Amino acid sequence: MTENSNGTKQDKPIFFRLNIEVGDLDAAADFYSTLLGFEGRRQAGSRCYFDCGGVTLQVVDVSSAGQPHPAAKALYFTVKDLETVFERARELNCLSTEDVHGVSGGEISVKPWGERSFYVEDRWQNPLCFVEAGTVYPG
Repeated sequence: MTENSNGTKQDKPIFFRLNIEVGDLDAAADFYSTLLGFEGRRQAGSRCYFDCGGVTLQVVDVSSAGQPHPAAKALYFTVKDLETVFERARELNCLSTEDVHGVSGGEISVKPWGERSFYVEDRWQNPLCFVEAGTVYPG
């Protein structure tokens, strides 16, 4: 529990898992393992977990119930070696073609707020952004 400004205890929620939907768990597990640079953990219920620091990325195959619904906006990851992740994304042919502040999102660039980053999109239209550690804008 934490204290708020008036001194009362507050049970502040902690974000621990994010679910993204895909249509083929085997293909998605291979894609995310390659892109992220480590193997995910297969789970019951057509899921694969990727431990991404304090948050688990849960990739879930919903094809038995319908079409995957893409994430609303990009999922952001911070990485120490942006170029290595960029090369993996290039090899996976998943670099974004969207325009981000006048620059292709699939190119490494410094955004107006100072983050050095690039965007990708998986084959189920889930957008992701990789930001170089040390350039993350805290808001």
